[in-house]
Amino acid sequence: MKQRIYIDTSIVGGYFDDEFKDATIKLFERLENNEIIFVVSDLLDLELLGAPKRVREHILKYPANKFQRVDLTEEAVRLADSYIQENVVGRTSLEDCRHIALATINKVDVLASWNFKHIVNLDRIKGYNSVNLRLGYSMIEIRSPRDLMNYEND
Repeated sequence: MKQRIYIDTSIVGGYFDDEFKDATIKLFERLENNEIIFVVSDLLDLELLGAPKRVREHILKYPANKFQRVDLTEEAVRLADSYIQENVVGRTSLEDCRHIALATINKVDVLASWNFKHIVNLDRIKGYNSVNLRLGYSMIEIRSPRDLMNYEND
């Protein structure tokens, strides 16, 4: 079974960022090679509306069968609000919390992000998972694309 990787907007933008380009390109190559499937949400669509044209159009280069689409639900909104109420992050990180909630509820294998301040951050990850476990959800695996690269056996 293909690994299901939830991506946020930073992954799409990372394709064009000098610092993150190499690992992001490799992640998209895994998508092209049918090794993984990207889980994307309507939040991603909304956030891409404000992105530069080349970022907005990049994801459209891939056929729809490369993606699993998920929508923001009331359950995800409540879980995201719980992260904020528990002070995992502040209210300004609501959209980040909604991505994490969607990934959690949809039981993805991993959430990929380049957002080291609010998402790919050990203290924050512990906080998200603490809330998840307390509310009866499973833990969420959160990584940067560097952690998701395939390394050939030597």
